[in-house]
Amino acid sequence: MNAQKILTDVLRYTGFLAIVIALVGGGLGFLFASTNGLISALIGTGLAAVFASITALSIIGAMRYDIAAFFGIVMGSWLLKIIIFIVILALLREADFVQPLVLFFTVIAGAVGTMLIDVIVVYRSRLGYASDAVLPPAQDETAP
Repeated sequence: MNAQKILTDVLRYTGFLAIVIALVGGGLGFLFASTNGLISALIGTGLAAVFASITALSIIGAMRYDIAAFFGIVMGSWLLKIIIFIVILALLREADFVQPLVLFFTVIAGAVGTMLIDVIVVYRSRLGYASDAVLPPAQDETAP
C-alpha cells in the first residue's frame, strides 16, 4: 500500500465520520438547543471534516515535489488552516444562531475522531519506512 492510497482511505473514513457526527451531534444539538443546536452541530462537523481533509489533500498534492517543497506545502496548509479556523470562530462567536457548547463538542468529536482515523489507517496499512525506495542491485559477495 502506498502513501496516496493511505491518504485516500483517510479521506473516505473522514467523510463517514462526518456523516456520523452530523447525525448524532445534529440530533443531540436539536434535542438540547433546538434549531440553533442543529445548525451549530452541522457547522462544527463541517469545520472538522474540511480542516482534516485539507491536511490529507495537501500531502497528496505535495508528494509530487521535492522534500523541501513538500514540507513547505504541508506546513503552509497547516498554518493557513489555523488562521482560517481562528477567523471563522471569531466571526461565529457573535452569531445569534450558534450554540457554543454544541459547536465545541462537535469540533472536538471531529478532531479526536479524525486523529483516531489517521492512527488506525496508518497502523493497518503496513507501509514500510521506505515504501517507494529503489535499492541498488545486490553485489556478488565472492568478488574481491
